[in-house]
Amino acid sequence: MAGAVLGLWSSHGEGRFVYRNPNVLDSLRSSGQIAVQYVDGDGQPSMTYPWNPNGSEYSVAAICSHDGRNLAMMPHSDRSFLTWQWPDYPREWKTTNCASPWLKMFHNAYLWLLNN
Repeated sequence: MAGAVLGLWSSHGEGRFVYRNPNVLDSLRSSGQIAVQYVDGDGQPSMTYPWNPNGSEYSVAAICSHDGRNLAMMPHSDRSFLTWQWPDYPREWKTTNCASPWLKMFHNAYLWLLNN
């Protein structure tokens, strides 16, 4: 799913990622542990509302553990994995798909569990 830009429900004002020590953010960035970022309409990381609803530093919406087994995520992928849950999605999906691309995240986790 790397590089994907997908719409996602965000119904929170809390969950803002703040780093008291700037080395923590640098470490997350360099180790690839920033799993999801808030982006604007052009797909660029954004610090402004409404693209970044809580003002998370570096537009961070989700981080993962070093081994990728744990994900801490504020937006609600659980409310977005079916196309009818999206407020706006490509018209052609209405008849061709019932699962949104976010279902892939859950499927990837399922496959990992089966193999590990």
